[in-house]
Amino acid sequence: LMLSEWLVDVPLDLEQEWVVVVCPVGKRALVVASRGTTAAYTKSGFCVNRFPSLLPGGNRHNSAGEKVYCILDCIYSEAKQTYYILDVMCWRGHPVYDCQTDFRFFWLSSKIQEEEGLGEKSRINPFKFVGLQNFPCSSDSLCEVLAMDFPFEVDGLLFYHKQTHYTPGSTPLVGWLRPYMVSPILGLAVPATPLTATPDYAGRQLQQIIESKKSKKLAGEKGHPAARNGHYELEHLSTPQPANSPEGQDGAGSQMES
Repeated sequence: LMLSEWLVDVPLDLEQEWVVVVCPVGKRALVVASRGTTAAYTKSGFCVNRFPSLLPGGNRHNSAGEKVYCILDCIYSEAKQTYYILDVMCWRGHPVYDCQTDFRFFWLSSKIQEEEGLGEKSRINPFKFVGLQNFPCSSDSLCEVLAMDFPFEVDGLLFYHKQTHYTPGSTPLVGWLRPYMVSPILGLAVPATPLTATPDYAGRQLQQIIESKKSKKLAGEKGHPAARNGHYELEHLSTPQPANSPEGQDGAGSQMES
């Protein structure tokens, strides 16, 4: 899976060359539909579920040989029994790893619309597959996005560079922010909504992220291996759980395993 880093160093071309995707609370999943079955894997490659689906190659009725298969980057919401499709690596046997983000997103959106019943639960499609919309990163667009109502609990925002290819591993060309961070990090006057409300832990979390970025940069200058993989940021600097949760206020579990 292509993993994000915290978007602390704001790109100068953010408005022109990036798009943003609003992500639901859930777990990151690599979904492979092939040879008449669909499998969901964790980001470490562990298979957590097998089931039929209406993805091309995903059930025994629509699998015409080995050439019909799909590989998708998803977020699985247990509450909604839905796989929200973030990105596509392969559709109906056509690989798009080497295509730019804006083409992959356009291709994915058009292909999802062609597959009837994919967004509905049924015997042959026990989990919904729903595409996630992307938006421009202009100030006006971001403010509109943060004022929208979404059909899921929002976890955060993924920022994609339009020209990046799909590369497994952590990359600075995909950035991650919690909604409350848009104002302090991007310097925007955002609408006051439940989505943009500043949580109690905000100051501490932002400080941790910025300090971690600084230490990563120093480590990179010294050739330290940790600097070559920004994924530790999302592992160790994630959002604390609510105080009434089993993990407690100081827990470090990220809701979406980005």
